[in-house]
Amino acid sequence: MADRSKVFVYPKDVSAFGFDWGRLALTVAPEVNGAERFSGGVVDLPPGKGHTRHNHPGAEEIIFVISGNGEQMVEDEKGNPVVAKVGPGCTIYVPESRFHSTLNTGDQPMQLFVVYSPAGPELALRDLPDFRLLPPGKQ
Repeated sequence: MADRSKVFVYPKDVSAFGFDWGRLALTVAPEVNGAERFSGGVVDLPPGKGHTRHNHPGAEEIIFVISGNGEQMVEDEKGNPVVAKVGPGCTIYVPESRFHSTLNTGDQPMQLFVVYSPAGPELALRDLPDFRLLPPGKQ
């Protein structure tokens, strides 16, 4: 159940989605603090890791690079991959339902903040075969 009083949330204070490629800690979401129109959280990608091409049907996404360097792909409206090198301070806009992928190409961890609108598409990640729920503080 959501705790609507949680307005200041650190990634270490919530459960995280763990994967072979990294983790996602949702710090804003309906199930965390009752957010209604969007969800978001911190993604950590170890060097050489990333998430493969996927999309979020019916949702837009914002990806903000906090630290590290990588390669971001976002398909254009015709389905052609558009790839760019990204680093700290870069904001990536992923239009609704558009396929995209992120790869940490650096030798340091890469950290991102992601926002989904509307909330919900990130919950489909629980169905991936390498998904594991990491308890708060065990990240």
